[in-house]
Amino acid sequence: MTEWTHLRHTEAAAAEIGRMAEVVRGRDGTTPVPTCPGWDLRELVEHTGAVHRWAAAMVRDAADRRYDRAAMDHGFPEDFAGHADWLEAGAVQLAEALKSRDPDTEVWGWAGDRSRRARFWSRRQLHETVVHRVDAEIALGIAPKMDEDVALDGVEEFFDLLPYARWRPLLAELRGDGEAISWRTGTGLAWLVRLTPEGFTYERSEGPADVIVRTPTAGDLMLTLWNRREPDAVHGDDELLRFWRERARI
Repeated sequence: MTEWTHLRHTEAAAAEIGRMAEVVRGRDGTTPVPTCPGWDLRELVEHTGAVHRWAAAMVRDAADRRYDRAAMDHGFPEDFAGHADWLEAGAVQLAEALKSRDPDTEVWGWAGDRSRRARFWSRRQLHETVVHRVDAEIALGIAPKMDEDVALDGVEEFFDLLPYARWRPLLAELRGDGEAISWRTGTGLAWLVRLTPEGFTYERSEGPADVIVRTPTAGDLMLTLWNRREPDAVHGDDELLRFWRERARI
């Protein structure tokens, strides 16, 4: 398994941006993206590339506040034929900004005190890009593939981030009296989520559970958590799983 560091996350993010650029190169920008309702391929790419440039600017400046992404000039190309190159240019900006900072450099982050470091942004931009690269592939009828080490880290990042997505009011309802969901993969990885009166906890473990969710790989599980696919098999309390999936959204 990969030992994830700020540098490794940065390099993996740049590689994923390159993969996304190749997926959309030469495609029709008006192609609908079913996993992002209301968006087409142009909007998906512009959102993703703008987030890269936004994060790069904040890390480069060691910003102590959130920059207004909508107010920034991201240099969107007029013709979608230029969007793949534009994405790749954003990868260079992002990698340069992240590599210029020590992992512990203080930078504004939205996921609690531990996120206010440059290393939060290298990890976040990796998984932001993975999910949206998959969105583009699904839109274009390409079967998504994901490195298992990236996916393992992506599953845990999802659980780490979820409590801080405060723009999703239903998250406040993710509480319980000890009910447990076991997320298991055919590659031997498993996570146990437990609902408590204070919120939820997770650990890398199979453990006994009220409902067991199975997917072939960690990549499939990551996409299931991000509501990009359905589980392959569910055993146990379907209502508990429905309760989780309706609320566990970022």
